[in-house]
Amino acid sequence: MSIPQQGGGPIERPEQLAEYIQSGEKPRDNWRIGTEHEKFGYCKDSLLPLPYDGDRSIKAMLEGLQQRFGWSPVLEGDNIVGLERDGANVSLEPGGQLELSGAALENIHQTCDEVNRHLAEVKSVADDIGAGFIGLGAAPIWHQDQMPMMPKGRYRLMTDYMDRVGTLGKQMMYRTCTVQVNLDFGSEADMVQKLRVALALQPVATALFANSPFLDDKLNGMKSWRSHIWQNLDDARTGMLPFAFDDGFGYEAWVDYVLDVPMYFVYRDGKYIDALGQSFRDFMEGRLPALPGEVPTLSDWADHLTTVFPEARVKKFIEMRGADGGPWRRLCALPALWVGLLYDQSSLDAAWDLAKGLDAETREALRVAAAKDGLQGQAGGVKLHDLAREAVAIAESGLKSRALPGAGGLVPDETHFLNALQESVESGQVPADELLEKYHGEWHGDLTRIYGEYSY
Repeated sequence: MSIPQQGGGPIERPEQLAEYIQSGEKPRDNWRIGTEHEKFGYCKDSLLPLPYDGDRSIKAMLEGLQQRFGWSPVLEGDNIVGLERDGANVSLEPGGQLELSGAALENIHQTCDEVNRHLAEVKSVADDIGAGFIGLGAAPIWHQDQMPMMPKGRYRLMTDYMDRVGTLGKQMMYRTCTVQVNLDFGSEADMVQKLRVALALQPVATALFANSPFLDDKLNGMKSWRSHIWQNLDDARTGMLPFAFDDGFGYEAWVDYVLDVPMYFVYRDGKYIDALGQSFRDFMEGRLPALPGEVPTLSDWADHLTTVFPEARVKKFIEMRGADGGPWRRLCALPALWVGLLYDQSSLDAAWDLAKGLDAETREALRVAAAKDGLQGQAGGVKLHDLAREAVAIAESGLKSRALPGAGGLVPDETHFLNALQESVESGQVPADELLEKYHGEWHGDLTRIYGEYSY
């Protein structure tokens, strides 16, 4: 979940909403990679989730990272709720999931170095307090009533609202983790092409990264329960966005979509004001019940953009949102997949050729199939395994074309970060398949084994 945004002053013209998104345009040489990942913290002795407060807690983790590694604290009231350093931040999901929102970096070598450094820092502090961290798409054992709530006003509002608009919203907030990558665009046309490819091929990412076959200490019938949750959450702000494939789609159409999404809150003077279900359009006209007579700022618009949750999202950049959290190799593989597909024009064109024949019904059906069956999913005569094989090959070509070396020139390009995905394409197996094999085999149904074998 996002921290409060800094967008700018009062909105005086409706055109400013699209202009805000357009201001994210960058020339190709300035395109960057921002990778985010979430992970569950737990007490090593009890295997219960870390509470916010106490000697062994999320607060202790944040304070330890601050004191030991030079992070600056982010406060909400008197509570530490995040950290900032060198363009990156550490933030908290509602149930205490610890998120690294990485800096905007030039290549995947730098991204993976950043991930390694962060996980080493987290482990250093966690080991001292008897905590562990694990990357999975959904908490395998913990029940909803065992989850703590982090002391953030945004989450208190959202928790109450979730039961009104879907069936699985609180599970999403408190018991899921994701990895995502944020990428730049150069123009409106570039944004449109990238968003369409991102949406159409997001089921491929869901399948390749599927890593949540357990919930409530039992099988849940899915390979990505996290993805299943997003299909049963809040139709007003989730989904595959068929309108993005309509002729004439661009910044204005995106603005119209976001304006129709009901609000969650307005952030003022360090506090979240309840605007649940209210209209940003009314806000634009000074008729918001939560703040009568007041008109929004661009910071309010930036905040509202963070409350839409489709499979790919546009702000001043594009977010790829379809993947489960997971092991270290896949934290680096996700940016490799999408950078390879989107940051080389020949590969982007090839990816669009792969995606453009999929109609809205097939795209949605593939999304559902990916959550249930991983690479074995299929819909409309399209097999996800075949689609993934072609997508990963296109991504490899794109990374070769970028030809950005690492390790002081010893590594010629970024293609090796795709190794985990290429192994999945060759075998047809994704992380969930490995977990299920262990569950039915050597673990004999004992899910506590997952913490010892899969923690960072």
